[in-house]
Amino acid sequence: MQIPANGYAVDSSYDQGWRCNRGYRAVGDSCVKIALPAHAYLLDSMYGVGWECERGFRESGGECVAIELPANAYLARSGDDWKCERGFQRSGSQCSLIVVPTNAYLNDTGSEWRCHRGFRKQAGSCVAVRVPPNAFINYSGDDWQCELGFRKQDGACIVVAER
Repeated sequence: MQIPANGYAVDSSYDQGWRCNRGYRAVGDSCVKIALPAHAYLLDSMYGVGWECERGFRESGGECVAIELPANAYLARSGDDWKCERGFQRSGSQCSLIVVPTNAYLNDTGSEWRCHRGFRKQAGSCVAVRVPPNAFINYSGDDWQCELGFRKQDGACIVVAER
């Protein structure tokens, strides 16, 4: 077995008997230097292109291009994309303000709004839930249900007939 230049021997039952030094990759029976673009770093992997873009850059056409952050955005945890700040939503390549109507609030993630308890979403706003006599706001908070001994019928609570 011949070990190519920029390679080293390995003793493994699943390998070809040699591997390439860091910064080189196997191409046929030789080790070829990995072309590392600007803003990239080498990977310790025999698979793929052998490099990855630095945080704040993404691969495009064999290069690492900077990620453009629009106003009210931040770099995502992955480092190769962006997300909108709380109170804004992604709209194409921008972050647009989430308009929160009266009687509503931003959800936990800040990416959408929800109506306060006792209100329901209707056409981009929050309208009050009309609770008839002998009823109460249900668990979800956006509808009502009848008290025990009553049942819902035509928007009212009627007495359940005794047997």
